[in-house]
Amino acid sequence: MSDNERGWQLSAGRLCLSGDWTLAHHDRLDAGLASLPARDIRTLDGSGLTRLDTAGAGLLWQRLGEPLLALARDATGLTDGQRALLLAVAGAMSGREPAPAPETRWSDGLARLGAGMQSGWRQGRLLLGFTGLTLSTGLGLVLRPGQWRLTALVAQMQQCGLNAVPIVALLTFLVGAVVAFLGATVLENFGATIYTVDLVAYSFMREFGVLLTAILLAGRTASAFTAQLGSMKVNQELDALRAQGLDPIALLVLPRLLALLLTLPLLTFIAIISGLFGGALVGLLSLDIAPARYLAIVQEVPVRHLLVGLGKAPLFAVLIALIGCLEGFKVAGSAQSVGEHTTSSVVQSIFVVILLDAIAALFLMEMGW
Repeated sequence: MSDNERGWQLSAGRLCLSGDWTLAHHDRLDAGLASLPARDIRTLDGSGLTRLDTAGAGLLWQRLGEPLLALARDATGLTDGQRALLLAVAGAMSGREPAPAPETRWSDGLARLGAGMQSGWRQGRLLLGFTGLTLSTGLGLVLRPGQWRLTALVAQMQQCGLNAVPIVALLTFLVGAVVAFLGATVLENFGATIYTVDLVAYSFMREFGVLLTAILLAGRTASAFTAQLGSMKVNQELDALRAQGLDPIALLVLPRLLALLLTLPLLTFIAIISGLFGGALVGLLSLDIAPARYLAIVQEVPVRHLLVGLGKAPLFAVLIALIGCLEGFKVAGSAQSVGEHTTSSVVQSIFVVILLDAIAALFLMEMGW
């Protein structure tokens, strides 16, 4: 590590500081200070120091300890503000032992795993409670049609469903073509390229159609729900609704949940059709399978595989909507918090979708469905 990267140079007992000693460079400076022989320092030169904040001053105190007070008082090249900051930090920390470097232990990984499991458990309990709250609110509105938010429901259906049709159709069409191409490449070795059609049909009806659509909506819609509700909370619009006697669950969550519940199965069906079209194109161009022959093979696939795929769509829709809305309500009053919870909602939604799909696939396979 060069002197410029370390931020210091020691010559004949004179410690010359250089560059920015700020929080942004904390890790680099901390690593560079490990080789600093503190006992050999007799004077301090800050003429090369461009910026200094409390993080940089704290690093110097951790390395130099009590002598920093005298060194800062007699240092050359420091501005008045830099000298005052060093004296303030050294004076405040005087009499205290420098914080020992954290020790790396074999149990740290186990501790992080436990903390992660605790966090997952708390998130699961929150999601379960939020699900119950949403369900009870929805049941309470069933017999009060005057409070149904049909306009909001239609608007959310347009945003969640209609606007997502092009990207869902294009994505699944391309994946269908790729699956057909790979299947044809492998099955050609066994002289069974005709089974490429079955491969595409089974995979999209049971798994790919609903899974790709749910993952796409987890990234697109769950993040939108979190950002919308989080921004409303930052702007105190949720508090304003409650002050007017309006329930945010009925007004904001239920329309989004119902919109996704209605549109995700439809998008899944569109995804299955698009994937089959992609496979048909590859079959026509690469395998000389006529569209009529392709369609006849697809019609031979039992319809229960299509029902299995479509049956998972409502469950995924409920989870994606609830996770997105819950993370929006957890935003804590800043733009940074909105971004953090938006990312969290996407990660959680995709993880839950893939986990449940894997469990459902194993369960249905064992049941022979």
